[in-house]
Amino acid sequence: MRSLLFNIFFVVTTFLYAIICVIFSFLPGRTLMMASLRRYTRVMVWGMRVIAGINVTVSGHENVPKDGPVIIAAKHQSYGDGLVMFSQFFDLSFVTGDHLEKFLFLKRILAKMNAVVIDNCGGEDARNRMAETSQVVREQGRRILIYPEGHLSKVGTQHRYRKGVYHLYVDFNCPVVPVATNLGQRWNQNDFTKHPGPAKLEFLEPIMPGLGKDEFMAVLESRIETRSRALLDMENLGALNPADIGRTEENEVAREKRLAREAEEKAERSKDIST
Repeated sequence: MRSLLFNIFFVVTTFLYAIICVIFSFLPGRTLMMASLRRYTRVMVWGMRVIAGINVTVSGHENVPKDGPVIIAAKHQSYGDGLVMFSQFFDLSFVTGDHLEKFLFLKRILAKMNAVVIDNCGGEDARNRMAETSQVVREQGRRILIYPEGHLSKVGTQHRYRKGVYHLYVDFNCPVVPVATNLGQRWNQNDFTKHPGPAKLEFLEPIMPGLGKDEFMAVLESRIETRSRALLDMENLGALNPADIGRTEENEVAREKRLAREAEEKAERSKDIST
């Protein structure tokens, strides 16, 4: 019953605030629209706690630099992750796939937010588009949120970390703050069923500029995944299947890209041998 009530609340509230944000998107500046978005996310976090029984605790704000651009690289287990994250900051930008632009008026809202919208298929075009938009965000000295796995991960599991976060790290030349969470135990991915109980979102020690790609990616993944597993509530499992802990997932798109990359590398090796 609590899940049903919360889902109704989620749909109705989202619809109402979407209309408000569309109206504000036609006005000069971003202030009113971003204030409305922050208010929306705080109302949703209230609904998570009061209606669904999900009590989220956020810690580690001291690890987020107060001035200048900052990249926030977060674990992504739940639709609720973004709601909680946006409730913590004003005028937060973020990286998202172009699938969101198919929703009515959302493309306009994303543009007003200076969201970094990239092609889900990746590649050089996605890299160039991300660099172009992120340049604007960097000049504004704003924080930018990215989910380095590129996908919602079933609680306890992970996807392969994508290199886009490293390109932002190089382009921005600023700290990257990893974020761990166990919110997926209470609201797993986009599941209808919600599981009452405590959840945590934690900002971790920032990674400072200057690391090479391999070292940066290894440090980022280790910090996020190690701490996210440590946060798992083994006394109130919720949506967690303990057998999933530490398992790496690969969706169809990622699998096709990996196989294509491996085939290309194999062809190159064969070419080198023949010559």
